[in-house]
Amino acid sequence: MSKIYYFSALWCGPCKQLAPTMEKSGLPYQKVDVDNDTELSAKYGIRNIPTLVKVDANGNEISRMTGNKPLATIQNWYNG
Repeated sequence: MSKIYYFSALWCGPCKQLAPTMEKSGLPYQKVDVDNDTELSAKYGIRNIPTLVKVDANGNEISRMTGNKPLATIQNWYNG
């Protein structure tokens, strides 16, 4: 089963805008604060936020999406 790492930060405006969309998405995700979890952020080479990284059950990256996107775009990306 795949899930999404949602990389964000408290000071990031677009991240704050994306938060309610992710809550409504119904998708399995884990929010990751890039300032607090530098290890996971470095592992996936996060350079821009917000970034969504879809990973498989072993944590291997399947795909990623950067920026604040509409709900339908995120759901289509995840299910695609």
